[in-house]
Amino acid sequence: APVSAEADAKEEAAIKDLEKERKKRKKGDEPAKAGRDERIAAAIDATEQPEASADELPPSDLLTQPPAKNVELGRRELDAMGAKLMDALRTFKVDGELVGRTTGPTVTQFEIEPAPGVKVRQIANLSNDLALAMRAASIRIVAPIPGRGAVGVEVPNPTPEMVAFRELIEHADFRSARAALPIVLGKDLEGKPVIADLAKMPHLLIAGATGSGKSVCVNTIITSLVYRHTPRTLRFLMVDPKMVELSVYNTLPHLRHKVITDNRDAAAVLKWAVMEMQERYELLAANGCRNLQDFNRRVLDQTPLKTPRRKEVAFEDSVYRGPVLPYIVVVIDEMADLMMTVQGEVETPIAMLAQKARAIGIHLILATQRPSVNVITGLIKANFPSRIAFRVASQIDSRTIIDGGGAEMLLGNGDMLFIPPGKSEPSRLQGAYLSSEETERLMGWYEAQRDRRRAALAEAGLVYEAEMTPDEPDILETVRTREAEARAALEGGGDDAGIPEGARDPLFREAAELCIQNQSGSTSLLQRRLGIGYGR
Repeated sequence: APVSAEADAKEEAAIKDLEKERKKRKKGDEPAKAGRDERIAAAIDATEQPEASADELPPSDLLTQPPAKNVELGRRELDAMGAKLMDALRTFKVDGELVGRTTGPTVTQFEIEPAPGVKVRQIANLSNDLALAMRAASIRIVAPIPGRGAVGVEVPNPTPEMVAFRELIEHADFRSARAALPIVLGKDLEGKPVIADLAKMPHLLIAGATGSGKSVCVNTIITSLVYRHTPRTLRFLMVDPKMVELSVYNTLPHLRHKVITDNRDAAAVLKWAVMEMQERYELLAANGCRNLQDFNRRVLDQTPLKTPRRKEVAFEDSVYRGPVLPYIVVVIDEMADLMMTVQGEVETPIAMLAQKARAIGIHLILATQRPSVNVITGLIKANFPSRIAFRVASQIDSRTIIDGGGAEMLLGNGDMLFIPPGKSEPSRLQGAYLSSEETERLMGWYEAQRDRRRAALAEAGLVYEAEMTPDEPDILETVRTREAEARAALEGGGDDAGIPEGARDPLFREAAELCIQNQSGSTSLLQRRLGIGYGR
């Protein structure tokens, strides 16, 4: 017994000595730790906040200043044009009175009140004859002007005015817009800015011949959204079969995946969007939310939320700990290419997204230069009430886009007809102009932000990580994995084939430890860390 007591005393003394030595080491490490903390704090201050490049909106100084305007926009010339128009109408034995005029950036609409007994159709059929008499490239006739007792004759201005994108971005209508996804389109016939809300459209179809301004319009829409949203609240999926139109955006931090140029990959991206839509709907249903805005409001208010519990996962944490769900905008620059090669794989996902994706924040922008019924099918057209038509080759193409003629009479270079949501009659706009140099400056600004953050973190001894969430697996890999699992399930196999019914999966313990270490668990986490498929 005395020997045992003596041994215990020696052991306790040794433990006390070890604790004293550990405390000394800890005190010695404190200055180094404090110095490291100061470096990290300095790095954070240098970048304004931990995710400065992700949370900061670009300045409008990156855009070109609008050119100086001539307030007296050829007033005498416009008066002469009005008189010439009335003379031409009298030549064709059409009596009427010029009752008004509206001057826009590129065209002027003359309002003509027909004399009693003059049919509107008589004026509507004179577009080509009037263009010849006025020596104009084309004349569009609106017969009658909605809500007015007059016929509108739209004649090109002698000196067209360019609509600069920066002018509209800095306008009070855009800065004070309460829209969730505001997009700058251009100016109407009265010269007023037109700011639309993509969230209310909720999808947009754009068509026009080569050189009509279609690609510039797509760029202005993308840039408008970038000037209002950070990568935390907006993500893009871009499909560019032509490989040159959208490739400049490859460095944009808002991209969920690099710009897709392969048609097969485009079909996979659309399938992923459908899967994301289903998962978001399940999440909203589990929390009794009606739409994305309602769910994100609860996340910001720190209201307790839950994830949908799945039957195949026995011990799943049902508490939602994720961030706000960002809007997802899918941009397809050339729809004709996809419909020619993978129509069977893209038409159904596009229709499903167009029908159901509005409430959960997924929106589509489809553009094509071939507005034929083979490209814009009835299934797609029925789900895209908002459309933009640029100049097209024929009246048939115009009817395909906007269910009526008029687009064949446009001037090109951004001259467009826009059908807003809830309306059937198109409005004529002059689209905003955004040069490729301005887009390159914007992308250069984002790259400079990344470089600044990388340098600041390097000084603090930290490794730079790009703005991407670790819980975001690669889209194409996710789709391929799920398709392989679906095929295996049909063939009677799968990731869990060979595991007896009721038996515990060999990876169960490792998966449980992984979830405990991360204080959370998700399907993507287990897929990534354990190298398994979605079904298992």
